[in-house]
Amino acid sequence: MADVEELQHENQSLEKKPRYKGKHDKPKPWDDDPNIDRWKVEKFDPAWNPTGMLEVSSFSTLFPQYREKYLQDSWPTIESALKQYGVACKLNLVEGSMTVSTTRKTRDPYIIVKARDLIKLLSRSVPAPQAIKILEDEVQCDIIKIGSLVRNKERFVKRRQRLVGPNSSTLKAMEILTDCYILVQGSTVAAMGSFKGLKQVRRVVEQGMRNELHPVYQIKDLMMRRELAKDPALATESWDRFLPKFRKSNVQQKKPKSKEKKEYTPFPPPQPPSKVDKQLESGEYFLNENKKSEKKWQEKQEKQTEKTIEKKRMRDASFVPPEEPVQSSNNSNKYEEGKKDLTELTQSLKSKTKELKKQKKTQEKVNAEEYIAVTSGDKSSKKKSKVVRD
Repeated sequence: MADVEELQHENQSLEKKPRYKGKHDKPKPWDDDPNIDRWKVEKFDPAWNPTGMLEVSSFSTLFPQYREKYLQDSWPTIESALKQYGVACKLNLVEGSMTVSTTRKTRDPYIIVKARDLIKLLSRSVPAPQAIKILEDEVQCDIIKIGSLVRNKERFVKRRQRLVGPNSSTLKAMEILTDCYILVQGSTVAAMGSFKGLKQVRRVVEQGMRNELHPVYQIKDLMMRRELAKDPALATESWDRFLPKFRKSNVQQKKPKSKEKKEYTPFPPPQPPSKVDKQLESGEYFLNENKKSEKKWQEKQEKQTEKTIEKKRMRDASFVPPEEPVQSSNNSNKYEEGKKDLTELTQSLKSKTKELKKQKKTQEKVNAEEYIAVTSGDKSSKKKSKVVRD
């Protein structure tokens, strides 16, 4: 029984232990260390490569003619910046090219790739002080070609202007949100920044040029993502419910006017009559030169008379007196209606006054003396009553 238990224990231990093919697959002690930032790009130390480069590497690129004067003026600063890293550079104005190459003093093997990016940015109209920042380890660059994304030239210019925006407001917003330097020049867009920012810039530029999504909506999306990244509670959750969803609206375009199709005929259209044919029809072709000149003169005289008559008519038009305003029939009808209303009012007033006079006559006449007598009788009776009391 003890032997069986030992065998089972050995089998379990063999199953638990993972097998590795080589030494590089084995777990390292620093794999689970929380203090190590694996995304951080450490600055190159020359002590890592004390012997230098074994072979000479060089890159060259052409530049447009309009950049010649600027490059010639700013070349000393570029040369001094590259000299710090042990890279040699050469400006050839005859061929219109820039060349960078490693030297014995070069220690960083990746600096030649950075120098290549530097001359590429300089040829794409990036200012020299800004382009020199590419030599830093944290800064990367991306040159996006947009010339082949749109075929129509007018459409290409319109969509490229969307990336810039009014007073370059769209471009500034993209630079702030992505932490990148962006320059739209010709048929390329040069961007400098971190890998994450460059990825966002490329997506915005390509979708904008293909007319998939307007850059303004892309900026709105980036702003939302930036605010959501500040909340640590949402780090492990999906952000789809917070992000805006933009739908592409199909704008109705004007339909081109369809021309009426003519019936097909195998015969060609009749040839229009020439000047000679017209003269043959009118008989002018057979006239003498004298008669022809007389005819031309008569036509000229007729045209002159027509013009003189028209000018005279225009001059006389200013002396024609204006027509006096005639009272319209509507005004006269209104005046008659007003008169009728007045007569009706006067008749009605007269009839009312007559009726009032008749009423006054029919009323009984009041005798004032009776009322006076009554009042005097009352007074005498009052005096008598006073005497009796006495």
